[in-house]
Amino acid sequence: MLTNPTPHLFWITSRAAGFAALILASLAVSVGLLMSTKLLRRRGGERAPIHEALSLSAIAAIVVHGAALLGDGFLHPSVADITIPFVSSYKSAWTSIGIVAGWSTILLGLSYYARRMIGSTRWRKLHRFTALAWLLGLVHALGEGTDAGQLWFLAMVALVAIPALGLLVARLLGGGGGAARTAHQTAGAGPSFAARQGEAAVEVSSARIPARSGA
Repeated sequence: MLTNPTPHLFWITSRAAGFAALILASLAVSVGLLMSTKLLRRRGGERAPIHEALSLSAIAAIVVHGAALLGDGFLHPSVADITIPFVSSYKSAWTSIGIVAGWSTILLGLSYYARRMIGSTRWRKLHRFTALAWLLGLVHALGEGTDAGQLWFLAMVALVAIPALGLLVARLLGGGGGAARTAHQTAGAGPSFAARQGEAAVEVSSARIPARSGA
């Protein structure tokens, strides 16, 4: 016999939206990290619309995920319960992590449209925290999600989360290593570079003196 989903419609909607938000956010993080790699940096403009569409879709899913709970007949949460950390008594820690992750993802995602006011340099630094917001959302889903113990759920999350985690680790390790190598190479090449610059300056000066004398 089939179970009537009507009494649990809001709960089912929230679960589906939460799962969709996690998948979309994972894909958005992966595309964003790919855009910053050396291999795809030149073609980053072609992937920017995809990244933007995934980010906005994830934000919309997060809003539905939280708002749908307001109609749930079992939890009966208030607006404060789903928007303010540590207000809800239902799995308070996991719920609070989800609320922080949700707000962070929304604010950081929409900050793209205010980057002129923020400033490009400061916005790029701020945008790096998007990965942290995504990680918090992942922790929330695995800690509180109704389907967190299901094999299909874990398989689907792993399918999109593991590549994003791999790209994030590669970016963190590659960024630091690249900076260190650049500094090392600059320091090692300093004296010879300065000598070459000095020799070039002498050659230029010598070449200009006869021309001025002739004038």
